Amino acid sequence: MKRLLLATALFAAPMLAYASDAPKIDPAKLAAHIKTLSSDAFEGRGPATAGETKTVAYISEQMKAVGLEPGGDLKDGKRLWTQDVPLSKFDIDGPVMAHVMVGADHIMLNQGEQVAIRAAMTNVNAVSIKDAPIVFAGYGVKAPERNWDDFKGMDLKGKVVVVLINDPDFETGSGDFGGKAMTYYGRWTYKFEEAARQGAAGLLIVHETAPASYGWATVKNSNTNTMFDIVRKDPAKSHPPMEGWIQRDVAVDLFKKAGLDFDALKKAAQSRDFKPVELKGATFSADYKVKYEVIVSKNVVGKVTGAKRPDETVIFSGHWDHLGVGLPDAKGDKIYNGAVDNATGIAAMLEMGRIAASGPKPDRSMVFLAVTAEEKGLLGSEYYAANPLYPLAKTAGVINTDALDPTGPAKDFTISGNAKLDLLDDLIAKGKAVGRTYTPDPATEAGYFYRSDHFPFAKRGVPAISFGSGEDLVEGGVAAGKAASDAYRINAYHQPADEWNDSWRLDGMSADIALVYSVGRDLAGSTRWPDWGADSEFKAARDASKAERK
Repeated sequence: MKRLLLATALFAAPMLAYASDAPKIDPAKLAAHIKTLSSDAFEGRGPATAGETKTVAYISEQMKAVGLEPGGDLKDGKRLWTQDVPLSKFDIDGPVMAHVMVGADHIMLNQGEQVAIRAAMTNVNAVSIKDAPIVFAGYGVKAPERNWDDFKGMDLKGKVVVVLINDPDFETGSGDFGGKAMTYYGRWTYKFEEAARQGAAGLLIVHETAPASYGWATVKNSNTNTMFDIVRKDPAKSHPPMEGWIQRDVAVDLFKKAGLDFDALKKAAQSRDFKPVELKGATFSADYKVKYEVIVSKNVVGKVTGAKRPDETVIFSGHWDHLGVGLPDAKGDKIYNGAVDNATGIAAMLEMGRIAASGPKPDRSMVFLAVTAEEKGLLGSEYYAANPLYPLAKTAGVINTDALDPTGPAKDFTISGNAKLDLLDDLIAKGKAVGRTYTPDPATEAGYFYRSDHFPFAKRGVPAISFGSGEDLVEGGVAAGKAASDAYRINAYHQPADEWNDSWRLDGMSADIALVYSVGRDLAGSTRWPDWGADSEFKAARDASKAERK
């Protein structure tokens, strides 16, 4: 969940009620973990860097120190602390040369300014596109079940496609895609995948802050550094030769020079009658080299073995990685420390592991899974879910912690997305017992459900949620919470400014962790198998493995 906030002052606030049996989370231990993991010494915790080596060693050592057992890969009949995650690694090697010609007009596209072009993930050592025709394809959606096709049979081979971010319903709030709430068709990952299926030479997504849910700085910082992917036999089926984003103002100017009205075409694209439009006389060219290699990153796994049904598991997950070292900010800082995102979640996991290891054995096993390469597309969790160390059919639930709030206590809490499932009912009941209320995801249009590490489990049917700290602050209410949340998203999210702040107070985070842990611990001590709501798109996948749960 990426909508949390930076604290600006230390203040006194009344505490919420706590159940007498609530786990005692130690704010000092949380602070120590966050400070360490987000320090410059860890170099932004980029996969396949010295920062990964330090991070994996630290988490493994801390898991061992708090009394967890190793829960990773088997070697000589014994579990290791890690699970190997083979990944393809891609870097742009040298400058990116990109431009557009519209008649006699020559528009240079500077990397990181007008465009953010990703290192190609098709296992090539160079990309060269020369004078490719440009096509506007609306939202880049092909959804047969909605009778929707933004491509309308146009042959896109050899063409560069320009598309809009989010769903066709985003602007109007109603329509075939569920209104404001983003579907997977609205995610940039889907748009690249569909461009590959359409055979396009490249795809440029037009960046607009509201429908993307983040500013250009986030796009630039997330797409101009090292790219990773799972190892694919035929990567061209999932990635077009070129993938990137383009600034809205640049796209507007490009359309105008081609005799087109960007805003009018955007409105037209909100209808299923929309047909793709070629920008007459406009061509795109790009040249850059790519360095490609296969590396092995690591998920870190600790566990408490269940006393009665050790083959049944409850997973607490969170990603350890961030963006590493990248383009400098205005102050020249190049280290993307990722203090909120997601040193907070790993600190929470280590504290929950400490509590679990020090108490009575649960009936089911409790697994603490710190995954790699979330920032590169949920790759560590995707790999685990595709290659589970513990059967998914007997995984009772997954609770993910990503970017917890270091400001102070909130009267509410949330989860990513608006999924209906029993695990959420459990969380709501636990929250009510300590005087906290559930607030549905206030920004389903941002597609947070698809942006955290619970999603690879959910799409395979495992009941899974990603917890989010609330915005209704004890001190200042919703207005203060939203203001601080917006400040974080604009000024720090995926930027070097996401650093430890000595003014943070962690009592609110401690309350969040106690709530999350209580839900997972109760599930580990029960015989219950939480399920999805009757109309959930994930229920069928869960039902398919029902016979394995006896």
